[in-house]
Amino acid sequence: MSQTSASVDADARARAAIDGWYRLVLELVRHTPTYSPPVASRAFGYLGVAAWEATVAAHPGLRSLAGQLNDLTPMPNSVDTPPDHGVILNAALAAAVPVLFANTGPTGQRAMAAMTDRLAALVANGVDAAAVTASRNQGLAIANHILAWAATDGGAEVTNMGFAAAWPAPDTPSDWVPTSLVRQQQTPLLPDWGKNRPLAMPAGDACLLPPPPAYATAPDTAFYAEAMAVHTATANLTADQLAIARFWSDDPMLSPTPPGHWITIARIVLDDQDADAVTRADTLARVGIGLADALIACWQAKFAFDLLRPITYIRAQIDPSFTPILTTPPFPEYPSGHSTLSGASAEVLTALFGPELAFADTTHEDDGLPSRSFANFREAAAEAGISRLYGGIHFPAAIDRGLDQGRCVAGWTNALVTRP
Repeated sequence: MSQTSASVDADARARAAIDGWYRLVLELVRHTPTYSPPVASRAFGYLGVAAWEATVAAHPGLRSLAGQLNDLTPMPNSVDTPPDHGVILNAALAAAVPVLFANTGPTGQRAMAAMTDRLAALVANGVDAAAVTASRNQGLAIANHILAWAATDGGAEVTNMGFAAAWPAPDTPSDWVPTSLVRQQQTPLLPDWGKNRPLAMPAGDACLLPPPPAYATAPDTAFYAEAMAVHTATANLTADQLAIARFWSDDPMLSPTPPGHWITIARIVLDDQDADAVTRADTLARVGIGLADALIACWQAKFAFDLLRPITYIRAQIDPSFTPILTTPPFPEYPSGHSTLSGASAEVLTALFGPELAFADTTHEDDGLPSRSFANFREAAAEAGISRLYGGIHFPAAIDRGLDQGRCVAGWTNALVTRP
């Protein structure tokens, strides 16, 4: 076998490892009850870091994220010879995924075990036995190092499905109140998530937003106009606007969640480009880091402003029968999580692939929703944001400023150095 063909085989095996694990993780997110969007974003962040650090170990010319991400110390010492990329990458992900998805059900547990066995055989094919052992050991050491780091971020344990055990009654008319009759959702989801340690940005409040329009009930006020914009939009939806709302709904347990949607977009583009394994690991790490930080920043702002949802205000002040087409999520309104994470993801992908890369988003084809085509990532982010207006669950300011917040978050991710 020539040097060139051996290199191609090594890249193909590494691609198979990263693609296999990410396909499975997107399904695990869909079927694991505690995997709300913030929890999913955290998993994608740490899995991306694990994939990248395994890639760095196999390609010494690349740069580790240790010392660049908050509190991440250097990886365990490498072996004398660079490990096999496919074997070390698979070993790291095979060790990390079962920990990050430890509470998935029996089907998910069986799927992880089957993936571990299948990929272990595939990536070791044609590799010297001693190199396989050394590569597996180093991949496991990298995973354990990253998992120990992750365990200290504040988000490792999710109890009561993420809902607060208790929550104070509102102090002012603008405060968030429950919008669901489900007993568990009488308190908000993950109120302390914004206090978690971010990965790349320095703190949860590093991308502060201006306050939303001041709460008011008079028809000539800015806040009333925000509510009327939601009411008018939802009452006059075109067929395409309805399709947009449904396409970007990304409900937990029915989809890979909004973070998984953007991971899927990244994977679609990587496949379109026939990207090598290093590019795949770099891209998925950056998108994962941006997603994780975006929802920490968003949740910090949500609970700092504690704003009520459109359904609460509109039913009280405009239309008692108002019923949006999307179910209102159980946490404060401002800013829009879809907008923040989409703004961040779009800027990260734009930095990697340029501002004019068109793509077709096929995320939901298996669920019966046709693909949607976009001229670039920013256009997709803008549509993801406006989908929440069409769905009747966000005021316009939450969408516009959420996109701004996401762009801010992406600045920290895009500053990371991964290649010489």
